[in-house]
Amino acid sequence: MDAQGRGRAEEIDPADQWVLNPDTGDYELRLNHSGGDSAGAPGVSAPRSPGRTGRGREGAGERRGPSGEGARRSHEVPRQGGRRSASAKRGQEAAAAENTAGRRKRKAPKARRKKALLWTGGVTAFLLVVVSAGGYWLYQHFNGNLSTVDIGDRGNKDVVTANAPLNILIIGTDKRTGKGNEGYGDKGSVGHADTNILFHVSEDRTNATAMSIPRDLMTNVPDCKTKQEDGSEKTIPGTENVRFNTSLGQDDRDPGCTMDTVKAITGLTVDHFMMVDFNAVKELSTAVGGVNICLAHAVKDDKSHLDLPAGPNKVQGEEALAFVRTRHAYTNGSDLDRIKGQQQFLGSMIRQMKSDDTLTSPTKLFKLADAATKALTVDKAINSVSKLSTLAKELTKIDTKNITFVTMPVIDNPAEPKPITVVVDPVKGPQLFSMMQADTSLTEVAAQKKAAKSKQNALLKGTKAAAADVRVDVYNGGEIAGAAQQTVTWLQNDKGVLKSTNKANAPAKAAKTTLAYAPNQADQARALAEMMGLPATAMKPGTKDAVGLEAMVLTLGADFKGAGTPITGPAKIDIPKASADKEVCAK
Repeated sequence: MDAQGRGRAEEIDPADQWVLNPDTGDYELRLNHSGGDSAGAPGVSAPRSPGRTGRGREGAGERRGPSGEGARRSHEVPRQGGRRSASAKRGQEAAAAENTAGRRKRKAPKARRKKALLWTGGVTAFLLVVVSAGGYWLYQHFNGNLSTVDIGDRGNKDVVTANAPLNILIIGTDKRTGKGNEGYGDKGSVGHADTNILFHVSEDRTNATAMSIPRDLMTNVPDCKTKQEDGSEKTIPGTENVRFNTSLGQDDRDPGCTMDTVKAITGLTVDHFMMVDFNAVKELSTAVGGVNICLAHAVKDDKSHLDLPAGPNKVQGEEALAFVRTRHAYTNGSDLDRIKGQQQFLGSMIRQMKSDDTLTSPTKLFKLADAATKALTVDKAINSVSKLSTLAKELTKIDTKNITFVTMPVIDNPAEPKPITVVVDPVKGPQLFSMMQADTSLTEVAAQKKAAKSKQNALLKGTKAAAADVRVDVYNGGEIAGAAQQTVTWLQNDKGVLKSTNKANAPAKAAKTTLAYAPNQADQARALAEMMGLPATAMKPGTKDAVGLEAMVLTLGADFKGAGTPITGPAKIDIPKASADKEVCAK
């Protein structure tokens, strides 16, 4: 539960309590404001019991105050989970000594780059990693802020810390919840998928691609299963040739349906989702102290109420919401232009959250954490602060300059005389999806590029066996029924690999296609890799030589699109890109 909305017995600024202990290097809760003396020492308040901090306050009989009351009160910093008894005691003793001497000493926070985290998503921000000063942890207090939707067995619950790529779908809904938001457009909206970003994190965590998906993309929404309140499942029939944004909200579809739709379009399995509504834009932009944006020309948009001069501006609250909502402010007035503005906003917010101004302010960090967790709705696999912490620790490894914003390649809908919707670009769309499936970076990551090149030379360069000498067993671990037989038929009839055998289904599903081979089969492996367009990462050399007529093992994964279609995507793609560490003025 949030502390803002509750009745409070005292007015306490979080910065007055959040003090760095030089002995432990951690921030500790010190309730040494001058108003209390129940502990017996002059000017020192008695410490609260564990049941009076964080979510425990609820159990002590406190109730949420009147609407809007919390906004006038300062936040209370929850106790440091799991370390209260020792560290808080030291903090109380130190505070008593300081006040007895008639002084209040407060050490300035040291901007030590231990990485703590905080996530938000959707239209305002996505996976925004906050790097903390001196070991700042998110507390149990914030667990009560999070909302959860059960999406069943979708995604990969263990992928966060696994040695694998990570895909998170960020959804910003057009639901008009929150004070003052009913005046924006359709106040009765059930909450459609208005702003969508598929955030792909590389396996080695060196880079990420944030692909925006237009809400007006015409696509097919597949059948999807939703969890009901009684625990039962309900299958919602799919719909053909509809806007992407109807994958959420329409016909009671939940975020799991949007995840299924993204997978159907891109071939990428979505592991988790994060969802926010209009309020998140206002609350988070305010909590971070404003977000810097840049406009190529002055804007006065009566529809979104945005009124800003040309050049650099700082927006927060209602003005920030107006900026991310406006499309009439741009030259073409389209949703695709609005996406570019939203990408600029997100990149700027990432930079602001990692700035010294944020990192050295315990008060700002607390407000940011509180606002973010109240804004978020997530899936059950990441529905606690500890789980989000694990997720964020992975993403703090990514340098901001290696986060690339792109928009899904689209073209005007050819089925409309005057197109107002779009469809996937038939050439560049599959190219980008293939690159993401192959975990190819859209940025120049030097270490990754060097390692990939070295691996390429080692595994794919060298002599190649004749097709007639290639011996391979083919297993189907992908999504296409009959793929193993399809591949064997293609290898035999089109490529002359007569010693290929269909071994039917693999023991388990595979995300990626792999080719396992022995050292003395390397020339066969290189030949088959060239035929099928396998990347170096698909090559799995063994340590022992094959004996007799032993065959290589080709396991088709979810990245297999059909016999004759190369597994790997292009190394580069010519589409507009933006980096999270650079500011570009919106036109």
